Amino acid sequence: MTDAASATAPHRRSNAVLAAFSGPCLPLAAFGVALPVTLPEYYASHVGIEIGLVGLVFMAVRLIDIAFDPLVGWGMDRTRTRFGRYRPWMALSTPILMLAALMIFVLVRPGAGPGYLFLWLLVLYVGFSIGTLGQLGWASVLAPEYDQRSRVYAWWQAFNIIGVIAILVLPAAVLKLGVGDYVAGVHIMGWVIIAALPLTIGLALMTVPEPVNAGAAPHGGAAAYFALLKRPTVARLLAADLVLGVAPGITGALLFFFFDQVKGYDRAEASIFMLLYFLAGLVGAPIWARLAVKVGKHRALAIASTLFAVLYFVATLLPGGSFALTAAAMFIAGLPYAAGLFLLRAMMADAGDEVRLETGVDRTGLMFSILSATTKIGHVVALIPYLILGAIGFQAVPPAGGNSATSLLALQVMFIALPALLIASAAWILKGYPLTPERHEQLRLALIAREETAA
Repeated sequence: MTDAASATAPHRRSNAVLAAFSGPCLPLAAFGVALPVTLPEYYASHVGIEIGLVGLVFMAVRLIDIAFDPLVGWGMDRTRTRFGRYRPWMALSTPILMLAALMIFVLVRPGAGPGYLFLWLLVLYVGFSIGTLGQLGWASVLAPEYDQRSRVYAWWQAFNIIGVIAILVLPAAVLKLGVGDYVAGVHIMGWVIIAALPLTIGLALMTVPEPVNAGAAPHGGAAAYFALLKRPTVARLLAADLVLGVAPGITGALLFFFFDQVKGYDRAEASIFMLLYFLAGLVGAPIWARLAVKVGKHRALAIASTLFAVLYFVATLLPGGSFALTAAAMFIAGLPYAAGLFLLRAMMADAGDEVRLETGVDRTGLMFSILSATTKIGHVVALIPYLILGAIGFQAVPPAGGNSATSLLALQVMFIALPALLIASAAWILKGYPLTPERHEQLRLALIAREETAA
């Protein structure tokens, strides 16, 4: 094969390589679930920190974390080592996350104050940002072709969902098997994460290559970085990511209230609905990856978003009383769930190629940090329904006569209609998206030609 032919041949990574690369998603996804779902309730009910203080600590650390992400992206873009640009950052995140998990899950004792939670939560978020951004950037160079990139991020998302399901099931399994109580379940959760981090990240570092993109070191300061936000391609991706981040955030925040006080299901049944929803996302991920190959990522995501909105709306409108029917509906509604999560990241990697060709600078790390910040902003915005419900008198533990009809109607509108509208709006945002498969192939060949000329 000639040099030109080898340069343009598809870089199809084996399933074994992609599985090893995606392995770190298991402990990282476990953190992603524990942070909003497990830890706030645990520190309020078992450690003894007042619930309002817990909320303030989590919000303060999250805001610091959002500001920290662009600094990590900036650092990644400037990294030049013989081990690659992103792998050193993945290695750095490992001991940070192991220490944070030990202090947050295992060694904390009743009576620990908000200062303890703030310190170790901040350490955890720092390590989490470094690890997730490093893996996303690494994925972008693992397969430079348009279609193969969809495949890489589909594997990434599938392992994320597996990690989510595993960590949701673990505390219940500890109780069911008689291994220990709820506190023991949280401790075991921490030890599992601590053990999985070096095993999965170490395997990835040893077995998965990291090609290095050519490009000058980033320059231009803050103005050059803010210029990224003005690019039509990047702006559309960030807007789509924002609405697709707010929607599931609202669903997660209100899920137990909705199924308990509106549909009449207990917490265990609602948890099963949530697990089926995530499991369907795992089943559906390969479908959307294949569709992206056939019609392009932006069209596949627009189709998935439209279908997602319709299925979610129908599933949540079903009357309560039939566990089997609701379970089946929630599974079907979850089939498009993963599409936005992995396709948007694959599309941002494509946009990184566009920026690299036009500017000669690789800003992929920064671009993923901006996307990560948008997702986190979406999760913060998703907490606004709590403020609305509180303002109209809704109570998490309903009074003897139940919550008022007005507050229950507001709960239904925010749980059913609002997420469906937000999800559907992603399809509208992506209308006329400029970075088509054909355009990306032109960019890729131009990048190859420029690198060959420079060589």
